[in-house]
Amino acid sequence: MKQTWQLQEAKNKFSKLVEKALSEGPQFVTRSGKESVVILSVEEYRTILKPESNLFHFIRTSPLSGISIDIERDKSRSRDIDL
Repeated sequence: MKQTWQLQEAKNKFSKLVEKALSEGPQFVTRSGKESVVILSVEEYRTILKPESNLFHFIRTSPLSGISIDIERDKSRSRDIDL
């Protein structure tokens, strides 16, 4: 269940808001009745930013990793373009 705070309440009870974000998860703050921001722990924030794997790992574990791909450049002349 998400916790929603009105902006004025969030300002007045900021310490409690931070504690709830740390113990219960993201806390939503509304302004003029609309969700404006989310307060969350640094751990959750870093989890969102951190990629699950890097490109090298992705390519190595791809189901297509064992397939040989023949990549050959077209050696014909480039076309003429009027500038």
